[in-house]
Amino acid sequence: MSIHILNSTHRFRSLCRLQIIQRQLMSSQTGAEVLLEKVGNAGVITLNRPKALNALNINMIRLIYPQLKKWETDKETAIVIIKGAGEKAFCAGGDIRAVTEAGKVGDSLAKDFFREEYILNNTIGTYKKPYVALIDGITMGGGVGLSVHGRFRVATEKTLFAMPETAIGLFPDVGGGYFLPRLQGQLGLFLALTGFRLKGRDVQRAGVATHFVESQKIAALETELVSLKVLSIEEISRVLDSYQKQSSLDAEKPFILKQHIDEIDRLFQSNSVEGIVNNLKTEGSSFSQNHVETLTKMSPTSLKITLKQLHLGSNMTLQEVLVMEYRLSQACMMEGSDFYEGVRAVLVDKDQSPKWNPSTLEEVSDQRVDNLFSSLGDQDLKI
Repeated sequence: MSIHILNSTHRFRSLCRLQIIQRQLMSSQTGAEVLLEKVGNAGVITLNRPKALNALNINMIRLIYPQLKKWETDKETAIVIIKGAGEKAFCAGGDIRAVTEAGKVGDSLAKDFFREEYILNNTIGTYKKPYVALIDGITMGGGVGLSVHGRFRVATEKTLFAMPETAIGLFPDVGGGYFLPRLQGQLGLFLALTGFRLKGRDVQRAGVATHFVESQKIAALETELVSLKVLSIEEISRVLDSYQKQSSLDAEKPFILKQHIDEIDRLFQSNSVEGIVNNLKTEGSSFSQNHVETLTKMSPTSLKITLKQLHLGSNMTLQEVLVMEYRLSQACMMEGSDFYEGVRAVLVDKDQSPKWNPSTLEEVSDQRVDNLFSSLGDQDLKI
């Protein structure tokens, strides 16, 4: 009798412990900032911070990177799909506020975040297996780095793409120096300097996305992709093309910049930001005047960094660009840089009135800009 009771008690306690462990696993999975799942032959990454618009932090990077490396050599994994949780965003950017706070006190996060993020960007850009980013929602900054270097990028009518870094004293990083100058004409430079926002089908028309599929069809598309028996680039392309053909939403609307492309190519063809601003002022159109006003709000230093970054990046490999951008990221972390003031004005106090230093383009010398591109020696990014 006593043995029976002891056995029952032991089983009950074991069951309780198992239930506690299961609850902890479920809660950690539910609360995890990234969900990593194997579905059929697919590895599926879900950015899981919907309340923060899936903004990328260092913990997320440290979860995604090793899993990508594992799946790359796993014979059971033939494709990787990345998406964002919630209705609003794929990934609205990096956790800039945390990086800012770290930079102010000299914490290593200011180095670690950019270094590990750029290594992840390179892993995506050189991935040996098909990589499909479902950019259904806001896709900016860090979210662009998680998607644009992959083989396939699927935009929807909810997609909002922008690289708004010059407004916060930074520059369009995460490999922006590589993909932006490779867009048509001077479009990439225009997007980089102005932070202009592209929406929906226009994200594909600009060349940032490879496909456009209506948001309501994304779940079915994902189901079909993970169910494919043959996971070749050609077969994945066929499926994506098929869903694009079924998506007629906004097809009749012209590209928002269509009537301005020639103007952009002409006016942004300059070796200096001052030259671009002068071109815009001389043009005198409502479009050019609007963008003169836009550029006057941006950090003068950031504008000059960005122009040089894209000019150099147009002749670099992705790896070379990321090494260059890591140098720039650390220059922007220096005390007194426009980055801290930009984050304060746009993200913290939200007064939208940054006090840039220097405050004019003319005060930002070529020597000052060149110094920001200097090698960090042993501290350079190693890929």
